[in-house]
Amino acid sequence: MSSLEKYCLDANVLIEAWQKYYSPKFFPEYWDMLNDLGNRDRIFLPGVVADEIFKTDDGLSNWLRQSKIPIQPISEAITAALTSIYATHADHKFLVDNTRQRSLADPWVIAHAMACKACVVTKENLETAVNSKRIKIPNVCENMGVRWINDFQLIGELKLKFSLSTLDFGQV
Repeated sequence: MSSLEKYCLDANVLIEAWQKYYSPKFFPEYWDMLNDLGNRDRIFLPGVVADEIFKTDDGLSNWLRQSKIPIQPISEAITAALTSIYATHADHKFLVDNTRQRSLADPWVIAHAMACKACVVTKENLETAVNSKRIKIPNVCENMGVRWINDFQLIGELKLKFSLSTLDFGQV
């Protein structure tokens, strides 16, 4: 990992942070940090990931539209990386769940990371069950030699710190 490594974010990193544990109401610093990282070209989103978030007109999609996170379009190099992903291993086709219209952006996250020599940041875990037909982003990353981490590891790698403050609630 270089000190100037780029990170390609999966949609679940933003969605889960927004909905579950880094609500901007309570943790605005987290979202400021993402804006700063985007402004410094350290993180980016594939266009298909942004489109996935924009499908829902909510606070996160509104925030993303105003953010400084670069949204990267598909290029010839990214399309070639996607072709390589599917050609490398037959099970990679299970990364997308066409019957439920889920995970449509997942192969593109990996392809963008491959083409940009970036690290994938995802909330998904490696699927280790031998008899499972499920395959996750980390499985494909490992098969393709692409480094992957979760968002908590990203915070650790970048040595980010958040501080808390209290509001004056008066006498309790």
